[in-house]
Amino acid sequence: MRICNLSSGSDGNLTYLECGKTKVLIDDGLSCKETIKRLCLLGVSPVDIDAVLVTHEHTDHIKGIDNLCFKYNIPVYVHEDGLTSLEKKLTKYIKLIPFKDNGFEVGSIGVQSFAVPHDVKRCTGYSFYENQKKISIVTDLGHTTTEIIKNLAGSTLVYLEANHDVQTLINNPKYPFQLKQRILGENGHLSNKVSAETIYELLKSGTRQVVLSHLSTENNSPTLAYESVKLALEEHGVIEGTHIKIDVATLSPGAIFKL
Repeated sequence: MRICNLSSGSDGNLTYLECGKTKVLIDDGLSCKETIKRLCLLGVSPVDIDAVLVTHEHTDHIKGIDNLCFKYNIPVYVHEDGLTSLEKKLTKYIKLIPFKDNGFEVGSIGVQSFAVPHDVKRCTGYSFYENQKKISIVTDLGHTTTEIIKNLAGSTLVYLEANHDVQTLINNPKYPFQLKQRILGENGHLSNKVSAETIYELLKSGTRQVVLSHLSTENNSPTLAYESVKLALEEHGVIEGTHIKIDVATLSPGAIFKL
């Protein structure tokens, strides 16, 4: 498997995953033009994309789907509980394939989906399989649960939300109280602190690589997220670079991981 996050954050999310001859995108929150531009950095043409898998219908995750999937006839996979919400956001006819949480395949990629708590009817986390290899992506969740940890367990690589630093968010004069409450709520976004606690749990199941994702440009930074998580893990005796490797995804194309 080869995976690369091409954009991560509230201004647009786009992840590329390749397994054998199968190539998919997880979300597409960039314009069609920008999506194509970033795929070209990987030597990938939009005509090569076999599917787009959607987490949920917020604009930063689906902005480019309309034009890209209509133009290149790319099917879009969405959980059946989020189908209607997504349809309301689309303006062009594209092929939508609803699924349930019982596992399915896209070409040579095995897919397992699971629900995560966010302020939409359905937000989906994903785990992807090839033989014994497992990669998971989970962002846009207000808190973690035993079931979510169970779904992520055994992943070699996890893209995990570290959206905000709590104190930075609370002190942000640009954000109204209601918005702060939404972000901090049970169906909002994961903080650096909770992200670190989640990583500690995943470490027990064999995860050795985490990419902090969906950072807020207003209430976090790559350095702050990394240092906060690193220090929190050290309190548990976990040393970054020795016991686990932490990277940070940004709005720019990130590292390419090969498993």
